[in-house]
Amino acid sequence: MARATAIITLLGFLLICAAPGQTNKERYVDIYSFHINSTVTSRYAITVITSRVANRVNGSKEVHFQVKIPKNAFISKFRMTMEGKTYDGVVKKKEEAQQQYSQAVSRGESAGMVSSVGRTLEEFKTSVTVAAFSKVTFELVYEELLQRQHGKYQLLINTRPMQPVGDFKIDVYIEESPGISFMEVKGELNTNELVNAVTTSRAGDKAWVNFYPTREQQTKCDVCGENGLNGDLLIIYDVERPKPSGELKASDGYFVHYFAPTDVQRIPKNVVFVIDRSGSMSGRKIEQTRLAMLKILGDLAEDDYFGLIIFDRQVEVWKRKLRQATEMNLELAKDFVRMIQARGATDINAAVLKGVEMINKHPEERSASILILLTDGAPNTGVSDPTQIQANVKEAIGGKFPLYCLGFGFDVNFDFLNKMALENNGRARRIYEDSDADLQLQGFYESVATPLLTDVQLNYTAAGNLTQTRFSRYYNGSEIVVAGQITDNSLDAFQTEIIAISKNSKVTYQDSVLTKGLAGVLPQHENSIQRLWAYLTVKQLLEKEVALTGQEKETAREEALNLSLKYKFVTPLTSMVVTKPQGEDTQVAHKPKEGEKVKQRQRSQSDKLNSHRSKCSGFGRAACRSSGHQTAFRMSGSRPVRPSDGGLNSRVHRVSPTRQRMMRLLVPKAPQLPPSTAAPPVNDVRFLSSAPDQPKPLCFDLPATSKLRLLMDPSSNFSMSGMLSSKGFRVIALQYKTNHNLELSIGGIHYYDGLNTVTFLWDQKPTNHETDGVAVILRKDELDVTMGTVRVVFFRHKKDGKKFLWPVVQQQPKNVNIQGIFGKNSLKYEELPGSVIKIKDQEVKATWSTATDYRCSSAPVLGCWLVPYTFVLQGELSDFMTCRRCFKP
Repeated sequence: MARATAIITLLGFLLICAAPGQTNKERYVDIYSFHINSTVTSRYAITVITSRVANRVNGSKEVHFQVKIPKNAFISKFRMTMEGKTYDGVVKKKEEAQQQYSQAVSRGESAGMVSSVGRTLEEFKTSVTVAAFSKVTFELVYEELLQRQHGKYQLLINTRPMQPVGDFKIDVYIEESPGISFMEVKGELNTNELVNAVTTSRAGDKAWVNFYPTREQQTKCDVCGENGLNGDLLIIYDVERPKPSGELKASDGYFVHYFAPTDVQRIPKNVVFVIDRSGSMSGRKIEQTRLAMLKILGDLAEDDYFGLIIFDRQVEVWKRKLRQATEMNLELAKDFVRMIQARGATDINAAVLKGVEMINKHPEERSASILILLTDGAPNTGVSDPTQIQANVKEAIGGKFPLYCLGFGFDVNFDFLNKMALENNGRARRIYEDSDADLQLQGFYESVATPLLTDVQLNYTAAGNLTQTRFSRYYNGSEIVVAGQITDNSLDAFQTEIIAISKNSKVTYQDSVLTKGLAGVLPQHENSIQRLWAYLTVKQLLEKEVALTGQEKETAREEALNLSLKYKFVTPLTSMVVTKPQGEDTQVAHKPKEGEKVKQRQRSQSDKLNSHRSKCSGFGRAACRSSGHQTAFRMSGSRPVRPSDGGLNSRVHRVSPTRQRMMRLLVPKAPQLPPSTAAPPVNDVRFLSSAPDQPKPLCFDLPATSKLRLLMDPSSNFSMSGMLSSKGFRVIALQYKTNHNLELSIGGIHYYDGLNTVTFLWDQKPTNHETDGVAVILRKDELDVTMGTVRVVFFRHKKDGKKFLWPVVQQQPKNVNIQGIFGKNSLKYEELPGSVIKIKDQEVKATWSTATDYRCSSAPVLGCWLVPYTFVLQGELSDFMTCRRCFKP
């Protein structure tokens, strides 16, 4: 057995935004000290990030503090100190924090928040105005129980301060009482140029890593430049495991027990893979899935049994029964995998139940069964109600084996998959649409590839308030952690018992530890075990609450909330209110849900107020979270347009004084615009364009009477065109191949399949309609259409008494030659000083404005850079116009 190691993830990131237009030699805002200090005690990491910043000019400057932390971490402290005064963030119940924030918004103040920024990171950001020649200190603390994955702990510290820092330090201290078996330092910051900046030392159960680069070194390494460091430091280590019964630690009435036996034979597994091949999986997704499955099949042991199921609107099995992983069977299975092609709709219910049926028919004696579902969408045919599917699957599995759900991309209904997995002793994981998606799939499989024990039960004497003590599986390379309170300190010994089933028999581990022997914790760490218990309890209660109903759900939620408030954790149930000096913003930091992505550097007040209440419904919610290109529009606002803003129409839209006051609340504070800056007139429709990794969206205006080519893919004979009205789209027409035509208007929907015409009404009951290669799903004011490899969701909105339509492209064609307004899906820009935007080799003066995002049913308002449409579309309006005969009179 390969040596097991354990991974801890800790990511720290700092970004201080300096004034626009400054040079390296003329820094108005100077980070003169930047420290990251991480202390890991018995797998529990408490990390402190401290940044000290000075305003070097004779005038006040706004300083932005941004930090990236692990998604599993809870922020427990934030503090700003300036001019002898300290401003602390206060953790409150989410509703109370929202009320305080709403009062601040009514005064015209803005908001800060924690937002997801990638696979493993969340971002906390705030800002404060610093007086001339003054200083401010930011301090952020977050805590995390480090999880063992793939047999290793990993500490990853990422730093990008945006300038060289005179006093730059990263200090890591690790203490593991059983002893540290090995440790190594890797990462982009451990290069030849910086090798003498990294020092490591070990002494028995303790280890230290220090990274102290000079100012010169911060500008001359592979990941350095004029803006300083931009890379990561990676620390990997493992601990000794002298006892099969695990490691016990206790302090101040609390204990933690780590159980990770390594001297156990692997159990043969029965695994069924249920793979989505619906139309939205076409292109890169299905290619990466095939690649990953070929590798996974090659890693099956000969005593394993396996099955393959692929599904769209139909369910297809490779073999009716599980087959042994012999060389011949594996080669036949690989041939089957190579032939998988994407097509059709998504019947998750039938596919998963078929997988359950196959496992139930296979004898499980001395083996461990596992069901793995991979999908990139939501159920839209067969039984399509997520609640009903969850109930069906839970009843069929009956607690006999775990279900793991892998959600591919951001269009997937991850909440549905997560609950279904948790209800069946599994877990859900998002697979990100990156170049390494196949490696992500393989990585997940490796974490469950080697079951060592099943039906694990941990028992303790004189203990209460225990975290989870029953586990359906223990996999090689992982670790079971249980924490609780010692209820009888008068006992001489604290006893543990672990009962489980191994490959050949029932096994029992017992241990008896003198209570005096559990008290050997250094004074500076005496509170860490109690906080570890609180952290783990809250995490598990939040997971448990997802799968519960009724009073049990409320009880679990209330318990998690009380612990979050007691230990000052920012969790999904709490928020941190950051009150700054009088006259500045009151900000609220929320912990986002999985998949939430907030790309805008500063969102408008209306969006901030509604984003936590008005969730996007159905597939529209996934569109709002998508990191890919999306486009939205709004009717233009309150200022006259300048020629540089598009020059489409110079007529002024007059606004009442009351509406002017409302608009001042909606428009973000920065940057300040001159009085002559203007928004377009009433006859224009505003489009909003977002691209991956761009901090702010761009927006542009088009004439309301335009007949536009929205999307066209010649390779699949798909086209979509739209006719704009004064509010939005009045009519939208789709054509697929030669015989499929769909026309939407605000009054109804007409679909012709080459033989028959089907008519839908927007207000009718939810309806599904499918033909070859086409799926139409109607909900209230929402239509989901799949034609071949293209998927579009249409919303019917109402504003000022008038209804209009707006499409959201959920699945783009993979053809590089796609055309139309929605075909511009790779737009990236560079923001230059002086509100200048650069795309490729072109530059244009931009104006900070707003646009309503109609991709969501709640239609939030976003801040955006207003630029000419020719700049974004890289073409003239005539290049995107379509014929009048494309629409009925």
